[in-house]
Amino acid sequence: MAAGLMELIDEMQGREILVIGDMVADIYLDGRISRISREAPVLVLEQAGEKIVAGGAANVVNNVATLGGKVHAVGIVGMDHGADGLQEILEGNGADTRGLFRDPSRPTISKTRVIAGGRATVSQQIVRIDHESKEPIGEELEGQLLDYIDQTLPKVGGIVMSDYGAGTITKRIRERLIGYSREHGIPSIADSRYDIRRFRGVGYVKQNDAELAAAVERELGTEDELRQAGRQLLREMESAGLLVTRGEQGMSLFEETGGIHDIPVTDRSEVYDVSGAGDTCVSTVILALAAGAEPVLAARLSNFASGIAVRKLGTATVSSRELRKAIERGEREC
Repeated sequence: MAAGLMELIDEMQGREILVIGDMVADIYLDGRISRISREAPVLVLEQAGEKIVAGGAANVVNNVATLGGKVHAVGIVGMDHGADGLQEILEGNGADTRGLFRDPSRPTISKTRVIAGGRATVSQQIVRIDHESKEPIGEELEGQLLDYIDQTLPKVGGIVMSDYGAGTITKRIRERLIGYSREHGIPSIADSRYDIRRFRGVGYVKQNDAELAAAVERELGTEDELRQAGRQLLREMESAGLLVTRGEQGMSLFEETGGIHDIPVTDRSEVYDVSGAGDTCVSTVILALAAGAEPVLAARLSNFASGIAVRKLGTATVSSRELRKAIERGEREC
């Protein structure tokens, strides 16, 4: 299997992928504890640093780029510091950001985490501040997105729709992308945190086990219940496959042909942070499918990539070099 995975990584290089969705700026403000405020019983922090990390759909863009793909980022950002940071990060990894449209009337979606620590204390997150517009995007902005999509689609071999609930992927945009992918036989995958059924007809669906339970509106306490839920959702989605990420249980791939493939985790040690691991999974799967891989091989490769991501703190990217090393290590341990 290792040889096939290595060949697949070679085939993935340079594949063009369109990623559209909710671009998120994860902002980390590092503060040193100075004193207790006289105004209220709260800490006074002296800001020691700031870091912006690509989150949401931007993390998918980043991972496609670091895995060797040529990625076109499509989304909405504001006229602010978060947008500048995201654009710098994505372009630094070689992503095409011409599809990121700036809207002065809405902020870049941001999640600002304030981290406090001192010389004798462990740094930890003390508060998170989220900032995003709840207003639907206007017709003019939607038209700009559609125009760019229409210009870009003939170039790409795969489509990702990354939905974090902020409304970037409108009904018209969904229909355009799903219709094009079906008409031209291009692999597409949707990852939606809150409402996956809006993407009915997409080629592949990615959910974690909690999202799957929410989608079918029942608890999934046993293996049999999860399998029934997977079959149900796949049937209702009218898709070719459903990939369910399951934490320590690995992944399960449901195929429209009836096949179910359980893929165990590649390394149970040193699991630090699952943040963004789903984005790494989606990025790897779409590149592999664009390279012509069978779904189960794409899922196995994404399992290795996700195993690397969870051993890194925060949202993180995985490179093709790291992926090769992980496969080699897994082969030696077998």
